[in-house]
Amino acid sequence: MGRAGKALRKVLETHGISQNGLAVVMGIRAANVNRWVNEVRDPGGETILEIRDGLQTINPAAAEDFIRLYLTAPADNQ
Repeated sequence: MGRAGKALRKVLETHGISQNGLAVVMGIRAANVNRWVNEVRDPGGETILEIRDGLQTINPAAAEDFIRLYLTAPADNQ
């Protein structure tokens, strides 16, 4: 668990995007974003794309960074 959460946390911090800001753009509750960022729950494949789309609305560079970090993050089960 956590690959998406780690990538999302880094992107939000780097680009100064709040969890609530992303949640509003995505039309979801901030608690959902918080669960991903704190690695309580991993978003599914379709949700990864929705996160990307939400970030794209806020900051296209953040969306690009999220996908890059998500795809290049090492697996947790080492």
